[in-house]
Amino acid sequence: MGQTVLEMKGIKKSFSGIYALSGIDFSLELGEVHALLGENGAGKSTLIKVLGGIHQPDCGEIRINGEKVKIHNVPEARENGIGIIHQEIVLVPYLTVAQNLFLGREIIKNGMVDMAETNRRAEEMIAALGVNIRAETIVEELTIAQQQMVEIVKAVSFNGRIIVMDEPTSSLSNEEVEQLFEIIEKLKEEKVSIIYISHRMEELFRISDRVTVIRDGEYVGTKKTAETNPNELVAMMVGRDLESFYSRDFQELEKADTVLEVKNLTCEGVFEDISFKVRKGEILGFAGLVGAGRSEIMESIFGARPHQSGEILLDGKKVDFKNPMQAIKAGVSLVPEDRKKQGLVLENSVSFNLTLASLRFYMNGIAISEKKKKAVIDRYFERLRIKAASPEIEAGSLSGGNQQKVVLGKWLATEPNVLILDEPTRGVDVNAKFEIYSTINNLAKEGIAIIMVSSELPEIINMCDNVCVIRDGRMAGKLSKEELSQEGIMKYAAGGVEEYEPEK
Repeated sequence: MGQTVLEMKGIKKSFSGIYALSGIDFSLELGEVHALLGENGAGKSTLIKVLGGIHQPDCGEIRINGEKVKIHNVPEARENGIGIIHQEIVLVPYLTVAQNLFLGREIIKNGMVDMAETNRRAEEMIAALGVNIRAETIVEELTIAQQQMVEIVKAVSFNGRIIVMDEPTSSLSNEEVEQLFEIIEKLKEEKVSIIYISHRMEELFRISDRVTVIRDGEYVGTKKTAETNPNELVAMMVGRDLESFYSRDFQELEKADTVLEVKNLTCEGVFEDISFKVRKGEILGFAGLVGAGRSEIMESIFGARPHQSGEILLDGKKVDFKNPMQAIKAGVSLVPEDRKKQGLVLENSVSFNLTLASLRFYMNGIAISEKKKKAVIDRYFERLRIKAASPEIEAGSLSGGNQQKVVLGKWLATEPNVLILDEPTRGVDVNAKFEIYSTINNLAKEGIAIIMVSSELPEIINMCDNVCVIRDGRMAGKLSKEELSQEGIMKYAAGGVEEYEPEK
């Protein structure tokens, strides 16, 4: 055991008499990455907010370097060397990187902010972590990954010795993830200790030293990463073995009818010469690096993005959707990648969102049949196991997993024959993933043709019948279920094999 820099013992926290934390223990050693695992709602965020001074615990104690401390607010957390990188970036977008780094502690000279000295010190702080960002850049001009780097520099600049990273890779490309991991390694070398929250198992096994699992606000256990495995951690989180995690009953597809066929589809400067078929009851995967053009292809099929050439055939008949409404009426639905911006009206109710795309089914002239509408809401609440106190609460108040279920329910209510799923489990917890996989499996068994776009290769490999790999807007390869492997997919995605020759 190394030097313990943080101990949280018996932390309890309740809201309106309901315990969010029921006696959590957590410790952090000098220069280690300690992963915190648990479903959405397990208590991870509450525990971090207690550490960060946002919430006060009902009981329990916090010790930093062996000394008992009380953290009443965010400034006191900073004084104790604690910095939290939240999932939602909290920088001021219209200020420069340097101005953000020194916000609230401006360098004053002759009664004015000394921007020259501010920029000089900011450049030093950025260079110390090996980050390639200019101090004078306006924050809104940076990528999400670069903004996260600025957050890390800011946390360290407050003499942060304990850094919390909450789902730091959820919006990053593979290349940006690698840059983040390099920063983490550099922080470890400088004896900074990191609490790392993520749903991505492959990340935890790559960079963490220990993993603590919490479930329903209770401490389940802590494992050395080198001495555990995904199966054990999933069982600790949800009480379900990994073997049954990917729920898929593969069907014989040889004689299945082709529902959707795409021929030589081209959108100039975005994607080119895309051809594939998807059959009734098939799950066709689309893999590739972030920015390869997968989402854009799906938008074009759905009528949300124009294409200049090529054909789309639905049940053998040529279609040319000018807008998504035409696609929906023809039986094609798209669950978008960004559920908050494209999938939900967050400030409206769950019931409003569930029925938004299928209103035509409940219309009698200009009147809405409340009975039919309620039947649909009840059906998808039950079928998708949406956890909400009432269908009338705001969609934005739900966990990420339940928000995704609402988006899925919204499009299932349109009764599609073709269902396109773009990153269907991004940012959702393990249990919600299992339930979404079960739903997708059942939809395939019902004969719906499904296209699944995903950056999570284990998901692609375990759920799909066949997989198309897209690289730089072109079809790089197509793999059958028997040919699927992470290495095989990545070779096509990264350009490690000869160019794919499409079937004639």
